[in-house]
Amino acid sequence: MDFDLNSEQQMLQDSVRRFIERAYSFEARAALLKDGGNGSEANWRTFADNGWLMAAIPEEDGGLGGTVIETAIIAQALGGALVLEPWLGCAVLAAQTLVAGGTAAQRQRLLPQMASGSVRLALAYSEPASRGLPEPVSLCARREGNGYVLDGRKSLVLGAPGADAFIVSAQVPGVSGLTLLLVDGGAPGLNRQALPLHDGTWVEELSFDGVWMAADAVLGAPGAGLPALRAGLAHGTVALCAELIGMMEKTLEMTAGYLKMREQFGVQIGSLQALQHRMADMVAELEVARSMLHVALASLANDDAQTQLRRLAAAKMLIGRAAKFVCGQGIQLHGGIGMTEEYAVGHYYKRAVVADLLLGSADSCEAVCAEALRAAAQ
Repeated sequence: MDFDLNSEQQMLQDSVRRFIERAYSFEARAALLKDGGNGSEANWRTFADNGWLMAAIPEEDGGLGGTVIETAIIAQALGGALVLEPWLGCAVLAAQTLVAGGTAAQRQRLLPQMASGSVRLALAYSEPASRGLPEPVSLCARREGNGYVLDGRKSLVLGAPGADAFIVSAQVPGVSGLTLLLVDGGAPGLNRQALPLHDGTWVEELSFDGVWMAADAVLGAPGAGLPALRAGLAHGTVALCAELIGMMEKTLEMTAGYLKMREQFGVQIGSLQALQHRMADMVAELEVARSMLHVALASLANDDAQTQLRRLAAAKMLIGRAAKFVCGQGIQLHGGIGMTEEYAVGHYYKRAVVADLLLGSADSCEAVCAEALRAAAQ
């Protein structure tokens, strides 16, 4: 697999970086954090106008026809600025699940609206017992008349604040496999509770108390939702890993600049060999993580579903742990200023801690890898 960017991918990367330099300074982000919520509507419109919401959506569905590589390019640039807008939850997780599992009519109705930024969908799949993985699912969608009644709960729904509708995973009694349903954000019986995360972003807890949905709310076919859900989560995992790479790059850049500038007892602390060794360890972790991202990208393009599952879990585990190490070392090398809310480096560590728990923690992903190896050995 060729990881050199072509001319169109380079233009995409440059456009995101120009936006970050122009409109997403640390001070601008701090102002958005103070206002609460997930970013600004103006920035979301900019994302739509530049095609970042449709980069990896097929052309026949109103997108640009890109691949997961375009997703990773955007995520890496956004990660370097700790962007607050719900691009991961809405433009990746929900959009790619819809692409993989929706009927032609559902895709043609919803994807162009999502690409234009006029409609936001969020993926509600996680439950307290699933720990960020697609299974187990306890939310029940029982048949009633010509529709379904939903009862249960979904947690840590990324991109939910401000979402117009949700893709919800459920178990239908008598039907083998997961079923995905499109649920309106204002449906009677749906209770939405916004919750802040440690990094300043927001998610929602959804409670379904007798929420009735018509039969045509099923995404694709009943019982056929797990492959589509895994496809959406695969794209989301790669995007989150690429975001962490961008964060590590920025942390290293900031830390190197600080060590060159800071003096103690008349000596630049960057000249101290012990600190140079710590920087070298950070760079080594970043490069191993970058290689693992390439493994994940290659796996999505070439491997079967089971191999993809194992390699994506390994990538999420390794990159998540590397990000916590690199960003944590960034705080250590900055000293006391690194602990302050007004300095950027601590915010990268907060995001790394949160990201490690999203879409399956490092421990959960390690268990997935172990189970896959155990199954292959039998």
